[in-house]
Amino acid sequence: GGGAGARPWGWGLALGLALGVRAAPAGGECESGREEKPPPPRGFSAAVERSRDLVRRIKDEAGIPGILVGVSVDGKEVWSEGLGYADVENRVLCKPETIMRIASISKCLTMMAVAKLWEEGKLDLDAPVQKYVPEFPEKVYEGEKVTITTRLLVSHLSGIRHYEKDITKVKEEKEKANRALKLTKPPQDKEQKEKEGKGIEKIDCVKQKKEHNGETKSQNSKPGRKDKEFEQEEYYLKEKFESVIESLKIFKNDPLFFKPGSQFLYSTYGFTLLSAVVERASGQKFTDYMLKMFRDLDMLSTVLDDNEAMIYNRAR
Repeated sequence: GGGAGARPWGWGLALGLALGVRAAPAGGECESGREEKPPPPRGFSAAVERSRDLVRRIKDEAGIPGILVGVSVDGKEVWSEGLGYADVENRVLCKPETIMRIASISKCLTMMAVAKLWEEGKLDLDAPVQKYVPEFPEKVYEGEKVTITTRLLVSHLSGIRHYEKDITKVKEEKEKANRALKLTKPPQDKEQKEKEGKGIEKIDCVKQKKEHNGETKSQNSKPGRKDKEFEQEEYYLKEKFESVIESLKIFKNDPLFFKPGSQFLYSTYGFTLLSAVVERASGQKFTDYMLKMFRDLDMLSTVLDDNEAMIYNRAR
């Protein structure tokens, strides 16, 4: 995801008339001046009412200012409604016409472009990306020349980093996630249960040691330090890039985190490179190609998330 004028990975999208969430520090206040909604089609009234109560409760508990909901059954719209605020400061209510930023859901739309180009025979999923984007340097991992393909990019298997530059931190987070996953799995038998029990004791011991070290480290660290993924400096980068190719400079010379195809690592920058592949394979600017695809699909409420453009009904 990201805005064309604000994000290094290039070209985010905003989407209206669909399920969307706009998160912000402001709390989920009860909206006033709510517009009257036409009744849902016969047979869906009870389901819509229950769902509305559930969505509103989730919105308020999570502190989300506004949510859009759109539901279709057999191609027919049965529920379309905005709940909460599109603009908390100015008390602008969410409506079905509100345009919400969809962030990384944009990756799904980029995948549509990839699939279309492949179907048309314009894109080889297994060719090195340099076939389309020679500006991206060939890579070496542990002294061995490796190949990154479009197929690896779309699968998040390329080895290209996400926002975090420190591979040690990334590995630690993955290990934590793997341990948590193992702990949620029920043991198969008594022997397995005993084995996992020992593993839990070992993990607890390591955890206590790390927590102790973490407390010591936090006392010596600078206040306000940001360690979470979505608090990385690059996530809030405001530099404007005139093209997708120009934005590659942020990460193209960084080392790979692993050998392509060997591990999974969610990577926004991998999709930045993918958008450059789409651009070259289509022979059009990525933004132009995407907008044409939206128009062809009658997605008239889907636009580029450009901070400098005038987008009516945009949430803020």
